[in-house]
Amino acid sequence: MLKTPPITTGARTADEVSEAAAAANVRGMFNAIAPSYDLLNHLLSMGLDRRWWSRTASSFKDVLAKPEAKILDLCCGTGDMTAALMKLRPVQGEAVTGLDFSAEMLGRARVKYAEANAQWVEGDAMRLPYPDASFDLVTAAFGFRNLTNYADGLKEIARVLKPAGQIGILECNQPDGLSGAFYNLYLHHGLPLIGGVISGQRAAYSYLPASIARFPRAAQMLPMMSDAGFVEPRWDGYFMKAAGLYRGVKR
Repeated sequence: MLKTPPITTGARTADEVSEAAAAANVRGMFNAIAPSYDLLNHLLSMGLDRRWWSRTASSFKDVLAKPEAKILDLCCGTGDMTAALMKLRPVQGEAVTGLDFSAEMLGRARVKYAEANAQWVEGDAMRLPYPDASFDLVTAAFGFRNLTNYADGLKEIARVLKPAGQIGILECNQPDGLSGAFYNLYLHHGLPLIGGVISGQRAAYSYLPASIARFPRAAQMLPMMSDAGFVEPRWDGYFMKAAGLYRGVKR
């Protein structure tokens, strides 16, 4: 059985002492893999990523159906989670905002979804460029674990959410048992090999499984969400619990 990882502050690519150094290294890494990011996402997840984005968006269909609702998708990368949210928005509804700190990722999002009702913003999820109580829903898909301080990231999301606003974090997980053992083998050996060969960025695809192993499990994340000001926090596992959705409502 896989052990619960020790509680960690946030993402680190190596042995960075400061959060600022870690953030700079993570940004540089994602800028470097941007050209092959979409291909590898689909390949390495065996196409399940599309289903997971759609399932996550459907979980918030009630708020997405409101034309006046303000939606923020953090760590949006090349925009696929943002696009899944947009599919459930009214035609004349408020634009969905996709925010990421990687200029290269955002450049691809702008090209892929040039005609979409979206705003693409280069910004830091740890210091969001928005006033308090700005959004009805904040999501993040497979990017929250790259924040350099998970607890502070949750508090910053809570800050920009309106009272009773919702949070949705779709993230990777490591399942337990036999399935977890096979998944762990693929994650730490197959993924770096395939990702490194196709992208030419072996270090980045070694960081990705390490970031999953480092990321808190539900037993740690749910209390952290409560401490950040969310009520009714819960986690729904997807596909053998290899990924899952964290949900909560701002107190």
